[in-house]
Amino acid sequence: MEHRLVTAIETALGWHSSEPIGTGFVLGRIEDDTLLSRILTPNKLLDVAMRRSLNRPQFRAFRKGEEVHPAVYFTDTVSPRGQSIPMANMHRLGDLLRQGATLIMDQVNVFDPTMEVTCRALQWWAHERVQVNAYLTTNDAAGFPLHWDDHDVIIVQLSGEKDWEVRATSRTAPMYRDADPNSTPSDTVIFKGTLQTGDVMHIPRGHWHQATRIGSGTGHSLHVTFGITKRTGASWMAWLGDWCRETEIFRHDLDRRGADSSDLVEAATRLVGQRGPEDFLTTHGQQTTPGRHVPFLGIFGPLRAVVCTTSRP
Repeated sequence: MEHRLVTAIETALGWHSSEPIGTGFVLGRIEDDTLLSRILTPNKLLDVAMRRSLNRPQFRAFRKGEEVHPAVYFTDTVSPRGQSIPMANMHRLGDLLRQGATLIMDQVNVFDPTMEVTCRALQWWAHERVQVNAYLTTNDAAGFPLHWDDHDVIIVQLSGEKDWEVRATSRTAPMYRDADPNSTPSDTVIFKGTLQTGDVMHIPRGHWHQATRIGSGTGHSLHVTFGITKRTGASWMAWLGDWCRETEIFRHDLDRRGADSSDLVEAATRLVGQRGPEDFLTTHGQQTTPGRHVPFLGIFGPLRAVVCTTSRP
């Protein structure tokens, strides 16, 4: 399967497949401006916000580095029957954006068909789950403070410009659930500069980063972040924990009196040997939640064509 954005990302980053994901910081550029505008524009993002009933944390606003209370830009629309539906108040949202603010919409692929198809193409390419968040910043406004993500990201600057700083990891391969909170940023700066329309950046998991328009004056920035969550050794071990329930010895209570547990250890060793990481990755791919589709209903008309689609090659 070929998708224009996937091809453009590969070309921009100098990749020939998805294999380099997570291996190192890379910066490149997409030269096709028409492709960028087809993916998403600031007005299209605001149109999505206007027509959907969104709630925090899926849709958030930040000003001066702090989150704006939803009551400032959400209004309950009441139907003639008294039903209350929270909707974005576009007048108040417009005031925030004129003053300088950052709007964040998580999982835009759930609401926009273009972004949904893009994520499907990236999932096919990466063999992993992909979602996309959109970040719209206006005038002199900041984004999130210095932080790290527990997944690899590919960032595409769709419109405007924004200043970025990317630092090295301070813990190798950190995780969301981890033995270490990993709360001290690294002092090693890998990249510090301005992303402009068309720039593409790959930030591996655990790298500290922040973005801002403070000091940039009048203008805006729209970028999308494709989050790619890869499986880990811990994911495999959690999967084995589910499989162990098939074997009786794992369903028995553990003996607190210090009885011999060698049989249990041997059973665990056999399980590890029987269901290796390759089996886990294959099963994970087969059990991927299928993409959403409008169901076929014969009452609306005859079936004209059939297309077979899968989430993975």
